[in-house]
Amino acid sequence: MISPPPHHDIYSIEDLAQLIFDLKNVNPKAAISVKLVAESGVGTIAAGVAKAKADLIVISGAEGGTGASPASSMRFAGISPEIGLSETQQTLVKNGLRGQVRLQVDGQLKSGRDVILMALLGAEEFSFGTAALIVLGCVMMRKCNLNTCPMGVATQDPKLRAHFRGSYKYLINYFRFMAEEVREYLAEMGYTSLNDIIGHTELIVRKGDAEVLPTEGENANEPEVAQSIKEKADLLDFSRLLHREAGHGSLYHTTAQIHDLDNVLDQQLIRGAQNAIEKQEEVNLDFAIKNTDRAAGAMLSGMIAEKYGEAGLPDKTVNVKFKGSAGQSFGAFLVKGVDFKLEGETNDYFAKGLSGGRISILPPIRSNFSAEDNIIAGNTGLYGATSGELYINGKVGERFGVRNSGAIAVIEGAGDHCCEYMTGGRVVVLGETGRNFAAGMSGGVAYVWDKNHNFDYFCNMDMVEINLVEDSTYRKELHELIRQHYLYTGSKLARTMLDDWNHYVEDFIQVVPIEYKRVLQEEQVKKLQQKIADMQRDY
Repeated sequence: MISPPPHHDIYSIEDLAQLIFDLKNVNPKAAISVKLVAESGVGTIAAGVAKAKADLIVISGAEGGTGASPASSMRFAGISPEIGLSETQQTLVKNGLRGQVRLQVDGQLKSGRDVILMALLGAEEFSFGTAALIVLGCVMMRKCNLNTCPMGVATQDPKLRAHFRGSYKYLINYFRFMAEEVREYLAEMGYTSLNDIIGHTELIVRKGDAEVLPTEGENANEPEVAQSIKEKADLLDFSRLLHREAGHGSLYHTTAQIHDLDNVLDQQLIRGAQNAIEKQEEVNLDFAIKNTDRAAGAMLSGMIAEKYGEAGLPDKTVNVKFKGSAGQSFGAFLVKGVDFKLEGETNDYFAKGLSGGRISILPPIRSNFSAEDNIIAGNTGLYGATSGELYINGKVGERFGVRNSGAIAVIEGAGDHCCEYMTGGRVVVLGETGRNFAAGMSGGVAYVWDKNHNFDYFCNMDMVEINLVEDSTYRKELHELIRQHYLYTGSKLARTMLDDWNHYVEDFIQVVPIEYKRVLQEEQVKKLQQKIADMQRDY
């Protein structure tokens, strides 16, 4: 399947719980939704998701997919949403978790009857994709990803968009008629609210043989054919699908999740940074931090982003020094104008989603070990970062810089899968790396100090090429990055390199995606051509 993409920061329910906690910190008002595919065993996963404190669980069934999904996936993948929804509802009710989450379903829902059936199986929210697009004029050409939609629905081409004949009024009418149909079904059943039927599978009655296989009248079947179909239909057992858990547990959403945000460290950070948030005045703070302090900086960043947007605060407006062992997601989503300096170590997901802030991590001042030989930061650091700076006076764990799209980072060693799926930014590794470096890397540039001259063994060469750093522009860039690293962390290794730069620069390897390098070269040629044209015009 091409869609959805894999999430390399989630490999367990605990990882998902941390992501939900991070997102809830950065925006406490947001409802966190987790989408699950309808399949056998989805109930167990849904129970874990509910315990991870998601606000909303989506069960996605039918062939589904996006308009860009390959035809083979659409035809052969996916099962009916009823199967996944029924199992999820039963599992959540059995474990007393149903009241804490909203349950949503999607998968070829088109009519009020579909909504009623899904509600009876346990859903209280319903998603519509294909039907809504068809109402707006979609003819299922399956060219959504090619920008060539002939009806102007899924394209940015002005000529094709001119073909669009849809209107918001059509959608309003469609959903008004559907809501009316739902009300008619409810009235016929003797209920006034959708909540009255959610999870009441006893109200689903199997059609009789005469309704499905009439042997008389206009649509009559041959007796032999009807008997053959009836024998096959009798093999279908819906008892497990229509089972309703006994007990007094809620069948629908009744209570909100408790996310425990009142006592997080960020509450103290926000109080200390009030002048910076309100008046953009520089503030300097000091805090002790422990490994139960998770997502430090996320709530502060969310508040600054809500007030100032992507611009954030002026550089070095909020300066915070931490001492201790930071918990997971230290500096997650940190925005412009916020500088974090940690003297100690940090767990996984540090600098996740970095959004313009600056983070420096270094060992305790009085430590007597070699920083460049020890891991002081966990796995999956800088995941999905878009901008900002990260300097670490020590090694990091696995999957560093995955999906980095614009941040700058300098570290002194990394585990496996460093710079995987990186699309932008700069990463400097002043030490050894693990295997599979730069797998799927399509943008940005990485520099690796190859002191043992064996980096080619650890680098995944499918999409990148490696070279010595010979271009003067790249040498200047690398020198400046290492200088900044020394400035913010006081790294002894960085100082040694800067003191004997001409010697050490010869051991650096530059890693550049092949296509990215071609685009850079084309841009340089265009700039040169423009410069020549300007000179010719002036003279």
